[in-house]
Parts: sequence; C-alpha cells; structure tokens
Amino acid sequence: MNERRASTDLDQFHWIMDMLQSVDVGLVVLDAGYRIRLWNGFMENHSGMTPDEVRGESLFELFPEVPEAWFRRKADGVFLLRNRAFTIWEQRPYLFRFRNYRPITGTAQHMYQNITLMPLVSPDGRVGHICLQVYDVTEAAVSRGALERANDRLEVLSRTDSLTGLLNRGAWEEAVAEEFRRYQRTGQVASLVMFDIDHFKHVNDTHGHPAGDAVIRQVAAVLRENTRQTDIGGRYGGEEFAVVLIDTDGEHARVFAERLRTQVEAAVAQHEGERLQVTISLGIAPLGPGIGGHAQWIEHADAGLYASKRGGRNRYTLYRP
Repeated sequence: MNERRASTDLDQFHWIMDMLQSVDVGLVVLDAGYRIRLWNGFMENHSGMTPDEVRGESLFELFPEVPEAWFRRKADGVFLLRNRAFTIWEQRPYLFRFRNYRPITGTAQHMYQNITLMPLVSPDGRVGHICLQVYDVTEAAVSRGALERANDRLEVLSRTDSLTGLLNRGAWEEAVAEEFRRYQRTGQVASLVMFDIDHFKHVNDTHGHPAGDAVIRQVAAVLRENTRQTDIGGRYGGEEFAVVLIDTDGEHARVFAERLRTQVEAAVAQHEGERLQVTISLGIAPLGPGIGGHAQWIEHADAGLYASKRGGRNRYTLYRP
C-alpha cells in the first residue's frame, strides 16, 4: 500500500514538473537573497540559460537590466505581507530583456511582459521564497500601440485639410475661438487675415480641377513659409484661406499681408508642363474691444477681404469698424 502511494506521489511530482517546464509562462523561484532556485523551460528558451547555469546565482548579477532597488521594494511587500504584487507592461515594458520571436509581432524589438510576484509559504508559515510569473504580452502591447497610433493619425486627419495639410475649417475655427478666449483673459493682441485666390473659377474652367488643386497647394505652401509656429493657418473652404497672427497688431499684420501677397503673385504652380500664376485678395481684422466673439472677428476679416475684391483684387484691406 505504501509503495503504491509512493509511486502515485512520484508520478504526480513528475507531472507537476513536466507542467512547470512546458507551460507558456515564465516561472522563477527566488529565495530571500534573490538567488534563483527554479527556472522553467519558458525562461530557459528565452534567456538561453539552463536551470543548472542559473540555479543559486543572483538575479541581479545575471540580469543587470532588472532595476535592483525597484525590484527589492516590490518584493519586500511580498515577503513581509504575504501579498501578491504586479507590474504591467504599460508601467515597465519588461523585467527580463528577452528578444521577441513571435512572427505576428515581429516589429517589437523585445518581449513585453506582465509580471506577478507571488509569496510561497512554507509548512511552518514562513515566506522564504517568492515566485515570479512572467507573461509574454507582446502581441497585446503591439496591437495597443498600433491602435493608439492609428487613433492619433485619425485625429490628425480629422483636423487637417487633405489637399494642403493646413487645418480644416472646423479645427481652425476651434483654434480661433480659443485664441479669442485667451484675448479676453489676457488682452494679448492678435490679428486675423482671410484671403482667397482671385479668379480661381477661371483657373478651374480653363485648365481643369487638377490644375486648380496645384494652385491651391502652391498658395498653401507660401502661407506656411510665411507663418510662425505660433500662428494658426487653415483652409477655410474652396480657394479661401485664413490665418491668426499671434501677438500681432494691425500694422504688423499689414506687413505680413503685403509680403504674402507679393510672394503668391511671384510663385509659380506647375501642372502638366503649364506654369500657373495667381494673385490673392486679403482682409485684416485686429482684435479689439468692439469685437463680441470669435464669429464677429471672422466676419470683420471677411468684410475686409470683400472690400479688397471690390477695390480691384490683388490687394489687402484693414477692416475698420
């Protein structure tokens, strides 16, 4: 009877050891001196070190990438309080610097890991060892990163005009509203310039819409070359553009408008061997006490623009209430 029980116990021990070696989770047992006592097949396969090579060795000497002070603080609570502790890849991408061999997530340079530290209680009630469970979460981490990058890209696309790379109308108006609120708080000066391409319909009718797109891209490029990082440029719609000049009064906005006008007039857009040149008409509206909101600020600049068009085009007008 005793021999049969011993045989059964031995079989169960071998089964447990076989499972420990074949499970797709890293298992590491450490003693209180942070020396390795158990090292399963997962850890051997990914580290290239056999259990015989690591047994009795210091975790920190074998794996210097493990931050000792941080890990000791984490493990002390497990030894003393008998509570589990966890770290996830968002907090620390990995504990062991293992290469990533998964074909689906081959873009990752290393294995992303979630770690569980578990107390191992001996028969006398002491916790003399802890077990590290190392989970490979590379696929989830890479998918999460790809999703976040895709969402960031969608956010940019939702705010950007695809033809020019400038802010689209909705995003630009949001920025104008925010700038107006800043003016209300601080009184900081700013000017709004709106302009459109003169006789743009003639360009489309004569040369075709692809040629018109080339002209719009050329004008947008000139606008970007003449604005600072703090300025807010956008495509307002069709052939109409707008820009908020931060910390710029009306007189300095006039300097900007004239420089932009002359550079657009001199610029050449190329399309299928054709050289296309256009002019622009501009309206300028400095912020002032009489403006009740950002919509009225836009209306003032728009009124200046149409005054320029009525005055003969290829010019700017400073709006005066």
